[in-house]
Amino acid sequence: MKERMALDLSHLPLHGMGSASLTFWGTSAFMLIEGTGFALSIAIYFYLMSLAPRWPIEAPPPDLTAGTILTLLLVASVVPNILVSRWAKQKDLRKVRAGLIVMAILGLLPLVPRAFEFPALHVSWDDDAYGSIVWTMLGLHTTHIVTDLVDTVVLACLMFSKHADNTRRYGDVEDNALYWNFVVLTWLPIYGCIYWVPRL
Repeated sequence: MKERMALDLSHLPLHGMGSASLTFWGTSAFMLIEGTGFALSIAIYFYLMSLAPRWPIEAPPPDLTAGTILTLLLVASVVPNILVSRWAKQKDLRKVRAGLIVMAILGLLPLVPRAFEFPALHVSWDDDAYGSIVWTMLGLHTTHIVTDLVDTVVLACLMFSKHADNTRRYGDVEDNALYWNFVVLTWLPIYGCIYWVPRL
């Protein structure tokens, strides 16, 4: 019986980045699940609208100011987010640290207009079906902003600690940047539904 030769894997990196990382696939699967949740909420919005004789139900269309400011902030944040992802690929610690601080600030800023969005809806979550679905959509998206903000702050703290030497952390920064792009992209159809569909 011949002995099998063992493969020497000691030269392989301990952690992969991008699609070579298990965290990337976990983040992608999470975004798929959450994206399905957003798609279902939009489908429910249009279903309820098709049943209602008037839309919005017993309320004027939401004020545009807070939602539009939030949208502009989110869209503007994509540029530094792409840069942070690029710097993480290059393993440029100084730039990644600075970029994570900027992204933490840009993750916090949208929460200010978001606080004004709920009253700008002119309806409470328990008034009727319209109120319930728009509050649900805003609530879901707010949860995602807060989730990414917390993740960004934690990563920033790690990158300013001894853990910054770990190559895996750069992959985590890349995945966090990917998730922020998801947060921005999912907002655009929700913004259209909440603020512009009632004006059609």
